[in-house]
Amino acid sequence: MNRKERLSSCRLYGIVDTGYTTENQLLSVTEKLLAADLGILQLRAKNCAPERIEELGSQLAPLCRKHGCLFIINDYPEIALSTGADGVHLGQDDGALAPVRAMLGPDAIIGRSTHSPEQALAAFQEQADYIGFGPLFPTGTKPGRPAIGLEDIAGVRQRLPEEFPVFCIGGINGDTLPSVLKAGADRVVIVSWLLTHPDITETAMALRRTLGEI
Repeated sequence: MNRKERLSSCRLYGIVDTGYTTENQLLSVTEKLLAADLGILQLRAKNCAPERIEELGSQLAPLCRKHGCLFIINDYPEIALSTGADGVHLGQDDGALAPVRAMLGPDAIIGRSTHSPEQALAAFQEQADYIGFGPLFPTGTKPGRPAIGLEDIAGVRQRLPEEFPVFCIGGINGDTLPSVLKAGADRVVIVSWLLTHPDITETAMALRRTLGEI
């Protein structure tokens, strides 16, 4: 199964975020997520220098590969390339996707953060492999970014092909997940609530069951 086929089966998208996990806990938290047979995991280290992100990515990439989990680097295509990651996640301000595709190759996974239906459609037309759509609720992960609410989820899903992965993100937790699913989402990214949970592995498994991934 190639990377794109593996992506299509993912419903829960995990992120190890240095804003919530200290660097010396990063490996153990990653192992707990991978123990839940997570299908896709991103390293997000906004507060780290690129050299340090490359070091961390070089540790996590083989671990993810061993568990059959897609590994994504946030923001840095060149680090995705050097660490052997499966792809990169780009924000709205990270430039055009085409040169990144040229750098990483046709089978790499490239995701894009989107905050409106227009941006979602643009990312699809730009041939992103998936989008993050949000933040649905206010979130400490993205301080200062206004929440977009749940109203546009169904419309975005209707405007894009059914098989195109739309991962809803932003303030999703055990309490808010039912309303997100009711609004039309079928894939989610959950960051702080999962990373700070007492039992990360069991919680990730329960989320995968709720999302119909297992």
